[in-house]
Amino acid sequence: MKRGSDIYQDFCITCHMGNGEGLAGAFPPLAKSDYLMNHRAKSIHAIKYGLQGEITVNGKKYNGLMAYQGLTDEEVADVMNYITNSWGNKNNMMVTVKEVSEIKK
Repeated sequence: MKRGSDIYQDFCITCHMGNGEGLAGAFPPLAKSDYLMNHRAKSIHAIKYGLQGEITVNGKKYNGLMAYQGLTDEEVADVMNYITNSWGNKNNMMVTVKEVSEIKK
C-alpha cells in the first residue's frame, strides 16, 4: 500500500484531494465511489490511459479530463489497490500487474 500511497501523492492528490473526496462538480470522489468499486476494468483503464468524457459517480455526472500520466502497469496496480482500500473503500480482490497488462487502449 505504501507504493500506491506514494503514487497517489505524486499523481492524483491535486484533483482527488488528500481525503479522496475530489472537487465537487469538477473531479469525482474516490472515497466511497460506486464507480471505482463497480467498474474495475474501466477504472484501471482510466488510470492507465487517462479518461475523457462523461462518467457518473455516486449519482453525479462528471465530464472532466483525467490526463494520461505514463504510469507503468505495476504503478497502476499499486495505486488501484491503494485507492480501492482507502477512505471507506474495501476491495478484497487485489489488482494484479497481469490484470492491468491485459487492459488495452
